[in-house]
Amino acid sequence: MARDNDARTTPPGSDREGARKNAQNHFAASEQRNKLILQEIARERNVADAKIAKLRALRLAKEEEDRIAAENAPKPKPKAKAAPRTAKPKVAKTAVVKPAPAKTS
Repeated sequence: MARDNDARTTPPGSDREGARKNAQNHFAASEQRNKLILQEIARERNVADAKIAKLRALRLAKEEEDRIAAENAPKPKPKAKAAPRTAKPKVAKTAVVKPAPAKTS
């Protein structure tokens, strides 16, 4: 009876070879998918790197133009100093008296 149990758990030689080939095919397909994914990631990374390099070059060119423009721009004239403020003479406050309403009879 031990042999019957072994026969069920362990396939015969030809079945074992078929299972091995099936597993290898499965893993080969998985490796192929992984390879394609890695290639796609590398392609996207190259596109992003090119975009970043382009933007960096544009930024540096603009900064250089701004620096040259700032060097060539005329210097702003210093503002004339404002005259010191003089204190206004203080006026005494007087009470305002409103006339009483006229009585009408």
